[in-house]
Amino acid sequence: MNKICQILLRPSLANNLATTMRTMPALVASPRWYSADAAAPPAAVDKETLDKLVRTNKVVVFMKGNPQAPRCGFSNAVVQIMRMHGVQYDAHDVLQNEALRQGIKEYTDWPTIPQVFINGEFVGGCDIMMQMHQSGDLIEELKKVGITSELLKAEEAKDATKK
Repeated sequence: MNKICQILLRPSLANNLATTMRTMPALVASPRWYSADAAAPPAAVDKETLDKLVRTNKVVVFMKGNPQAPRCGFSNAVVQIMRMHGVQYDAHDVLQNEALRQGIKEYTDWPTIPQVFINGEFVGGCDIMMQMHQSGDLIEELKKVGITSELLKAEEAKDATKK
């Protein structure tokens, strides 16, 4: 098992996910992402096109594969983090368009995929998302753009039942 999966499956994270899944059954039943790849960018991807793509939703992920079938472990880790937080996001499969794959790397000056944008701003890749998730910073960043994390909702519901 790779290190990313081990981190995601730590008891504390697994308990949070289990709590979220019990308290939010709709999270499992409904897709929380939208693929904008049906209207894939043209063969050449310029800065203006990428500016539009990163602003199509509050959260946008450029990844290998799609959220239902990630094609690399790092993309899968980002998908799992988004699921745990119940985030609805746009996903773009860079394997479907080589110009998009190279263009997004040049746009952000970041050499790896996946790449995550929140409110049109580049946040980082899998490692940054993992750190933000573990530290709780992701909950705060999502809050800034009007997204309430499902993990936070589950924790608040748990605290409310204790009182």
